[in-house]
Amino acid sequence: MSLEFRHIAHAYGSVRALEDISLTAQEGEITCLLGASGCGKSTLLGLAAGLLSVQHGSIHLGGDLLADSGTNPPPEERPVGLVFQDGALFPHMTIARNVGFGLNRSEQGAVDGWLDMVGLAGLGERYPHELSGGQQQRAALARAMAPVPKAMLMDEPFASVDIVLRRRLRRDCRRLLCEQGATVVLVTHDPEEALDIADRIAVMDAGRIVQFDTPDRLRTEPVSDVVAAFFEDI
Repeated sequence: MSLEFRHIAHAYGSVRALEDISLTAQEGEITCLLGASGCGKSTLLGLAAGLLSVQHGSIHLGGDLLADSGTNPPPEERPVGLVFQDGALFPHMTIARNVGFGLNRSEQGAVDGWLDMVGLAGLGERYPHELSGGQQQRAALARAMAPVPKAMLMDEPFASVDIVLRRRLRRDCRRLLCEQGATVVLVTHDPEEALDIADRIAVMDAGRIVQFDTPDRLRTEPVSDVVAAFFEDI
């Protein structure tokens, strides 16, 4: 189901972080929010995740209200999965227990299947510190996907992984997410990453979306010098 932002505005004190953002991430697609640090992309993701309260506008999931200025359920009460740059695994839990954290008792039998799906078969009894950075991100992805959320929100999920592994990991991630038919919003500052993984890219600058388009059109038909500058060397 689609995730829709309607006329979102947000400020930190006197600093305007977002200005009238309207955007729809379609079901079964990966939508990237691309921009330099401070452009507002992580703020927009945080509003959808429930990490920040909506000040102006509204967010809808599958046509139903998810959040607005009077409705701000906490992250654990939202049907979304979250993956961050550092994976945020529980260090005192095994990988299997991390992946099964959001599942009820009757669903725990699915944990091995999720570990196998992300290439971690046989590693369920290890702890996060016993895995590589790439393996930790795979475990974080499995944990987020296991409850079968209605939307996946990902904030720079590959930034802490070395560049060679990063390319393979994001392509594996795209395959898994597409197989699940997930609605995905992914934040990145890396235009190469956005082109590699996204179906649609929202280029952001100074709290606004300056172009929302397919990767091909962004490269061949940029609407401004700001957009063109992101892709000129790729």
